[in-house]
Amino acid sequence: MQRRTVIAATVLAGALALTACSSGAGTTSTTAKGPITIWYSNNEQEVAWGKQMVVAWNADHPKEQVKGQEIPAGKSSEEVIGAAIAAGNTPCLIYNTAPSAVGQFEKQGGLVDISKISDGASYIEARSGKVADQYKNSSGDYFQMPWKSNPVVIFYNKDMFAKAGLDPENPKLSTYADFIDTSKKLVAAGVSKVAIQPAPTSEFFQSQFDFYPLYAAATGGKQIVADNKATFATQDGVDVADFWQTMYADKLSSPEQYTGDSFASGNSAMAIVGPWAVSVYKDVNWGSVPVPTKDGIAADKTWTFSDAKNIGLYSACKNQGTAWDVLKFSTSKAQDKKLLEITGQMPLRSDLQTTYADYFAKNPAYQAFGDQASRTVEVPPGPNTVEMLQTFRDAWTKTVVTGTGDVKSALTDAASKIDTIAKQK
Repeated sequence: MQRRTVIAATVLAGALALTACSSGAGTTSTTAKGPITIWYSNNEQEVAWGKQMVVAWNADHPKEQVKGQEIPAGKSSEEVIGAAIAAGNTPCLIYNTAPSAVGQFEKQGGLVDISKISDGASYIEARSGKVADQYKNSSGDYFQMPWKSNPVVIFYNKDMFAKAGLDPENPKLSTYADFIDTSKKLVAAGVSKVAIQPAPTSEFFQSQFDFYPLYAAATGGKQIVADNKATFATQDGVDVADFWQTMYADKLSSPEQYTGDSFASGNSAMAIVGPWAVSVYKDVNWGSVPVPTKDGIAADKTWTFSDAKNIGLYSACKNQGTAWDVLKFSTSKAQDKKLLEITGQMPLRSDLQTTYADYFAKNPAYQAFGDQASRTVEVPPGPNTVEMLQTFRDAWTKTVVTGTGDVKSALTDAASKIDTIAKQK
């Protein structure tokens, strides 16, 4: 199971359209203090982290009590948040804010510009370093707090590799050619039906788990849209698309969606996953390597997709002074350590490995993720992120997954459409 927000583009688009008529906010004083409500994700580990954080804050702030709740159930978190913005009843902080939705939430007046808080930008940049730049809007402001990432890598089943006569400790997976050759040997040996099974479906976010990680690695960390212009209709982008088209054409990946967890069930010998996979695949004898590149790049130089979730400070909040203090408390060194220990997810800190050296020494399964977290790429910012990602994915599924049409032409056409979308206000 690759853990991600399973949400159809049409659902999110509808939710965002609903909020478009919400009135702009943000006039509430950012210094007001008092009780606040927050939402955190409803998965078991993050609920545990959220509860202990609230208890720790409340113990020392009797006049600024925090009420923590799991985000309400809905078709998606983004739909729930969008409806709350429209109704004007969002909580003060939401610890499950998808970067892909931030631009639209900002446009609708649902978020506070953290940069306008006296120490807002400086706090974010001191904690996250250069990676924080990816979370600015086009004006250079922060409408989200970079919080945690799940940098994606390749997991492989060591037992399957050994059965196929491959070296399970030093797998040949660093270049496209080696990855394809290894995949062919796995399938030919009958150890798994396919070598790797990324979701072949057309939801906008799926490219974040096939194209985007490899493109990030190939380009040293480029976003697929920069300065309102698509970057991917280049040789690097074509090479990544050709790689995946070969994987599908040679039946090393399947164009049919797999029901269930392909890696856990043994249907595939590899998977593209984040650090959450360490606990999920505890019954699999796995190894991990960075995503492949055309010619092979050293692990400590390889970039990937971040799969981040961030914190939004919402404009319906009356006591924004307390909300900002809680936000800083919840992203402090002490609470980031708790986040690591409880969830295994990587705080977006520039000093992650040195600050928590003891944690990584005691938990070697997470060391590669801790290193990888400093080299991650985020979705492009702005109010049209989902539409841009969907345009790319439509071209991808039509050409790469099905093998129909020319890859270079498909990427060029998608880039042209995205250039137009990116400039829309």
